[in-house]
Amino acid sequence: MPSPKVFVSSTCYDLGMAREQLRSFLLRIGYDPVLSEYSDILYDPRAHTHTSCIQEVPNADIVVVLIGSRFGGKAIPEALSNVDLENLVNSSFDVTVLNDPEKLSITQLEVLKAIDSAVPVFAFVDEKVMHDHYVYQKNKDLVDKIKFPSIDKPETAKYIFEFISFLSHRNKGNSVIPFGKIEDIENHLKKQWGSLFQRLLREQREQQVETRKLFTITEQIEDLKTAMISTIGNAQNREVARGVIKYRRLSDFLSGINFPDFSVVTEGSMGFEELLTSADIVAVREIPDVRNSFGRSALVKSDGTYYELRLGQEFLNRINIDWNSFMTLTADVRHVIFEAISDMGRMGPGIVRYRDELFEERFNEYLERNENKSITLEDFLKDEQIDESTES
Repeated sequence: MPSPKVFVSSTCYDLGMAREQLRSFLLRIGYDPVLSEYSDILYDPRAHTHTSCIQEVPNADIVVVLIGSRFGGKAIPEALSNVDLENLVNSSFDVTVLNDPEKLSITQLEVLKAIDSAVPVFAFVDEKVMHDHYVYQKNKDLVDKIKFPSIDKPETAKYIFEFISFLSHRNKGNSVIPFGKIEDIENHLKKQWGSLFQRLLREQREQQVETRKLFTITEQIEDLKTAMISTIGNAQNREVARGVIKYRRLSDFLSGINFPDFSVVTEGSMGFEELLTSADIVAVREIPDVRNSFGRSALVKSDGTYYELRLGQEFLNRINIDWNSFMTLTADVRHVIFEAISDMGRMGPGIVRYRDELFEERFNEYLERNENKSITLEDFLKDEQIDESTES
């Protein structure tokens, strides 16, 4: 049975006992602890151990960080390049610790990688260090003249306290808990994880209720559409009215693509693959980093630039079906339908957005780490047709 993976991040020399006790606690509750000293991390012989630790963080479900009296080893540049620090600038109201990234420790970098990868972070600070952190906040200008009893090496105090400030001033997930003994951490985590699980169950129930309500509203809207269309006297006008409702999604999709001559949409008779080929689209790719992107899929052009598709690749299959249906209408009706939809304007941010940058360069880091196969437009549509026939 799969268990939540919990990455434990901290310095080992001063917090070795706490790490060992925390590991025992995680095993008792059925979780899968990830600690470097227990060979839970793949130390790739082709990379530095710091880089291996950073690359392991996104594989975890939770990161627990313990901050004590020691700063730890300074992260090497190779490991630093694995974290998008620019993405973290807006994640906290106090980003002083990011002003000099070369001074970051490997422990701090692990936590920053977790935040960058949207992995939940639970932060705990030794209560003596936390007390001295309050002193630091009131006397930042004198930090070099004050010797903080809780800090092992005075020259590292500033960087430890700046990191605590970064965590406690995050836009979200900014809870930083002081601890005097490991039981404080265990009790906090048990309550927090239990409450989180309870909330997820409640949200699931509420979502099911909302889904039923949405289904009822959708049925009512469909009844209204039918009633309105039935009041239209002219047969062609009824066909146009149905088309405006039915092909709104298709219109939004095609309006976001730059065709050399848009008349191919309203007057042509080509298939869907030929239509996209006329727009210089040659391949379909999955977007590997959806957190920082407008879309989930990419329609790649021959020059390597691409259109971001807000929805997944399966959406193209539905558009393909809509297009084949749209082609059964006369050119006059198609033209009127598109004009009517255009006059109504777009709903929301649109389905497609063009990116004037190379797909391979934009997602190079992710493509190197993970398989992300390029599928030609012809092969993709062929597979979609097979899937469609299988489902029916």
